[in-house]
Amino acid sequence: MTAVLWTSADMAKATGGEVTRDFTATGLSIDSRTIKKGEAYLALKGEKLDGHAFIDAAFKAGASAAIVSNDVQSDKPLLRVKDTMKALEALGRAGRARAKGKIIGVTGSAGKTGTKEMLAIAFAALGKTHASKKSFNNHWGVPLTLANLPPDAAFGVFEMGMNHKGELAVLAAEVRPHIAIITTVELAHVEFFKTVEDIADAKAEIFSGMDKKGIAILNVDNPHFTRLKNHALKAGITKIISFGEEDEADSRLVDCALHADSSRITADIMGERVKYKLNIPGRHIAMNSLAALTAVKAAGGDLAKAIEAIRLSEPVEGRGNRLSITIEEGRAPVTLIDESYNANPAAMAAALSVLEMAIPAAGGRRIAVLGDMLELGPEGPHLHAALANPLLKAKVDLVFCCGPQMDALYSLLPEPWKGAHTQDSRALADIVIKAVKPGDVVLVKGSLGSKMAYIIEALRNMQPPQAKAKEPRNAV
Repeated sequence: MTAVLWTSADMAKATGGEVTRDFTATGLSIDSRTIKKGEAYLALKGEKLDGHAFIDAAFKAGASAAIVSNDVQSDKPLLRVKDTMKALEALGRAGRARAKGKIIGVTGSAGKTGTKEMLAIAFAALGKTHASKKSFNNHWGVPLTLANLPPDAAFGVFEMGMNHKGELAVLAAEVRPHIAIITTVELAHVEFFKTVEDIADAKAEIFSGMDKKGIAILNVDNPHFTRLKNHALKAGITKIISFGEEDEADSRLVDCALHADSSRITADIMGERVKYKLNIPGRHIAMNSLAALTAVKAAGGDLAKAIEAIRLSEPVEGRGNRLSITIEEGRAPVTLIDESYNANPAAMAAALSVLEMAIPAAGGRRIAVLGDMLELGPEGPHLHAALANPLLKAKVDLVFCCGPQMDALYSLLPEPWKGAHTQDSRALADIVIKAVKPGDVVLVKGSLGSKMAYIIEALRNMQPPQAKAKEPRNAV
């Protein structure tokens, strides 16, 4: 039986709302489609949808109560508040205030979600752990995760994102991490910043939510390490731990043997030499693991237990997970690398390096299907065109592109590489599925707004129903 997380009295005290009938809640949800029996439903008003329209659906799904605006009437248990978004924030602050465990926050231009997933797995091996779901890293995802934080959790892991100055400071004030990780600072969301240094300053806002006993974990290989370190010191944080490949790193990547489907790593984690294997390929993934294990060591955790746990890590859906798709019975499957969730220049280069290591079956090819990288501002065309060199290094045989920004890249490609370029992913999906052959390795990557998931779904639907039923989620 799921434990009670909130009473109606607790929620009313936190939000200043009015309870119509007493209730208890095992958690908090803002989605009537995925709400679990016993959870309270919070009706948020968005730009396109108003959650109040789905109150009945939430109760039918088993909601114990609904948190709604003052004017809503129902015979079901309600908590009426002036503003449901502010109520969510208040519940997040209350959830954090009663937390007894160690809180870890992670941000960065790339690698946030992957590092968060590794942190969650590593700390779960050490004690009860609560972590952000999917990419719940924004103005509603963070307070929602805090509101669902069990008071007795030994560890809480929170991913925090931003694309404007000041956003991370708000989230950091809510999370108040004991340990903060900045994975890296790269060109991302540059449409909203004048320089990469401005992005580094915005990422450093995470330190504003920490006290002087806090620990900052920073990537020493990143050119903005010193800038970030100075921000941490200015915030009063004196314990700063570096990770990376540089000799002076406190946690150092000693050796990394990269394979098509895995990596074998030797590392020195704050003076402790360790060896381990990850079932996720890529040097960037190895660096994520270095940051995660450094956080475990900094928190006083058992490194051996954490390493044993992360050995079982799998790629997050849309962020490097692999699918083996049989499109012709009796012939080699297509290996699909799903990177459809997001993209920036650094993440695109990392994904192409993984494609380089992938070995097609006999007669197969390396195929890159790339969508626009968004929020890059005036530098967008140049940064898209610059992907030509990583494509060359990855020994790609065929390239498909979609979106207006990708025209800058596609126009530079040699004719034999050119698959097709369309303005949207739906149109490109029809072309890609006609071009793919047994034995191919296909990378699909682009910003979320490029909707590359349409192409992933189209490729998955190529296989016969009986093969799809047996589809391994992370085949290599």
